[in-house]
Amino acid sequence: MSVRTLVKSLQQIMWKDTGVDGDAQRLSQMCWMFFLKIVDDQDEALELTRDDYTSPIPADLQWRAWAADPEGMTGDQLLSFVNEELFPGLKGLRPATPRARTIRDVFEDAYNFMKSGQLLRQVINKINEIDFNNLSERQHFGDIYEQLLNDLQNAGNAGEYYTPRAVTAFMVERIDPRPGEIVMDPACGTGGFLTCAMRHMRARHIRLPEHEDAMQRSLRAVEKKPLPHMLCVTNMLLNGIEEPHFVRHDNTLARPLTSWTRDERVDIVLTNPPFGGKEEDGIENNFPTFRTRETADLFLALIIRLLKPGGRAAVVLPDGSLFGEGIKTRLKEHLMAECNLHTIVRLPNSVFKPYASIGTNLLFFEKGTPTTETWFWEHRVPEGQKAYSMTKPIRLDHLAGCADWWGGATREGRVEGPQAWKVSAEEIKARGYNLDIKNPHAEAEDLGDPEHLLAALDEAEAEVTRLRAALKEILTEALAR
Repeated sequence: MSVRTLVKSLQQIMWKDTGVDGDAQRLSQMCWMFFLKIVDDQDEALELTRDDYTSPIPADLQWRAWAADPEGMTGDQLLSFVNEELFPGLKGLRPATPRARTIRDVFEDAYNFMKSGQLLRQVINKINEIDFNNLSERQHFGDIYEQLLNDLQNAGNAGEYYTPRAVTAFMVERIDPRPGEIVMDPACGTGGFLTCAMRHMRARHIRLPEHEDAMQRSLRAVEKKPLPHMLCVTNMLLNGIEEPHFVRHDNTLARPLTSWTRDERVDIVLTNPPFGGKEEDGIENNFPTFRTRETADLFLALIIRLLKPGGRAAVVLPDGSLFGEGIKTRLKEHLMAECNLHTIVRLPNSVFKPYASIGTNLLFFEKGTPTTETWFWEHRVPEGQKAYSMTKPIRLDHLAGCADWWGGATREGRVEGPQAWKVSAEEIKARGYNLDIKNPHAEAEDLGDPEHLLAALDEAEAEVTRLRAALKEILTEALAR
């Protein structure tokens, strides 16, 4: 049975359980079980390779003790064990090691939603078919897991967790993180930017075990919501991270901006902070210079603070952040004074469809020198395609034109063209720091002669009136019979 088929069968079993309601709960249910199975497989491997290794999970709570035997506990006995022993034991785990702290944090807000012990045993037995110590099987499952994260968006409020893989890969390639550089995502969701950064470094820069160690020691992430936090930690385990304790379950914005010290500064920020939402009352008091509850604005202020001198960032922001006034204007002025905002890639509304239909932008900037000019690149949907969609999403090769134009690490040789233009800092300032600057090379769409358009509108309205009258006549006749 393929891993994809196995995951589908897990979903089908859970659909029969009255306690599991909706895609988000199904994924959460699968995730805590995947997590424990992955941890147990890793523990077994570490026990063989390290003489001094002991699992942080008590022996009776380890997956191998209660779940591995297909003929083991089931029904009410299994349900009682999971609800009354397993979850309380893991939630109360003593954080003596980073690995123990990670496990406790994952289960802090986790729940068992299933109400049938028989169906729970069926799910567990299916999960036992995956060997997470088998590298090819783990990599295959990693791909399936990413698809599950994508599917999570059907849960309604989860779209904020996911950035299209092509967008994350493009941003990571432009930033080009190296082992030892501190890479942070302060709103990490399910960990897409971190996994992409790890893949990039392993493919381009990691040649020795010490390079891998340096990379793993330099990752930082924070996620405030329990489900994406659990998904992110599991994602890290699948990507070869033994101790993903750097993924903190917290709200990055809950700390006063000035409390972030020099020792906490980072080399790189890669993130797609939630936008369109408001933080809880009181959070704005942590940002006295930029008093707002709008999440995207607060994250931008935080990112500027977090970067070391010479640090670089790639951030997804909505159009509203570019043209907004008030606090947004002060933020953009602050950004351009503290950082070199060298590039803005403007994306079409459909990149995040069907989960959001909003214009978004990729902002690339470096801390330490003020902006003198900003380059813009307008990304267009491929020819012959009206918009991106679920069946035709954005792909990395769609961004190849921008990558070719980019000019490498030093961004040399850029030229203006049909999709590229630059604007001086003086001009941006004169515009009141409005960065919503349209492509000057784009041809204005010919909408036709106003007189002809009004005449066509009159004809259309007359046709609607005629059809409405005809429909009324048909309905009157039908009801009179």
